[in-house]
Amino acid sequence: MTGSAEVVAWQPAVPGLTEVLHARFTDHAYPSHTHDAWTLLLVDDGAVRYDLDRHAHGASRSVVTLLPPGVPHDGRSEFAGGFRKRVLYLETEILGTHRVGRAVDRPEFADDVLRDRVSRLHGALTPHSEDLEAQSRLAFVLERLRQHLDRQVTVPAAVRDSRVADALRELLDARLVDGVDLAAAAARSGVTPTHLVRAFTSRVGLPPHRYLTGRRIDLARRLLLDGMPAAEVATAAGFYDQAHLTRHFRRMLATTPAAYARSARRPAGTAFPRGSAEG
Repeated sequence: MTGSAEVVAWQPAVPGLTEVLHARFTDHAYPSHTHDAWTLLLVDDGAVRYDLDRHAHGASRSVVTLLPPGVPHDGRSEFAGGFRKRVLYLETEILGTHRVGRAVDRPEFADDVLRDRVSRLHGALTPHSEDLEAQSRLAFVLERLRQHLDRQVTVPAAVRDSRVADALRELLDARLVDGVDLAAAAARSGVTPTHLVRAFTSRVGLPPHRYLTGRRIDLARRLLLDGMPAAEVATAAGFYDQAHLTRHFRRMLATTPAAYARSARRPAGTAFPRGSAEG
């Protein structure tokens, strides 16, 4: 049976992810099929009943669902109102084929920490993703998934590693515009991506992607005050486009890049209306 659907899908420029899918189905039912990727599923409304390897399962808001590659499954709404879901497709190698059997045995995880991590990753995966933020959030999702599949879920220990934190900070400063590949940076320091992010956050006081965005905003401000047009400043400062720059500029300074640039052309002493506070 095929019913109405609302579907948005794209391929993110994030290593390890092959596709992002956000969808709402009313009365659609999936026939039995397989994927060549791990399917990481969040149900936001309703519930889904499915068979995996001929065994019945259910997906709802209370669990995170992980369907392994190459294993037949179907899907249908449990209730008349349909369901809404967010899905990430992960490359097979990212979790390893040796974990497929474990996911067949237990494809659902009732874990609020994992659900929050996956949801935050979706928030970072706009069609023009913040590369470093998405890479960081994916690393923490994968860490938790591997722990569940290996039956070794633990509370992470505090990480204090000034050597790798300072090395990443130097790398971010040197590659302000081009950005940094998190996995490569971690391998360069001989640590895991999650160790690197935790070490940096502990040392600097904010995560690497937020540090990088702040430094890019600083560069954009200098370029704007030098007279460069806002549309050119965006790419020159490492942002995807002008809208991307404007979104972060507003968040940081509560104004637009164009308005910030115009402020430099006001006569001296007229930056604030009479009676206003500079605050």
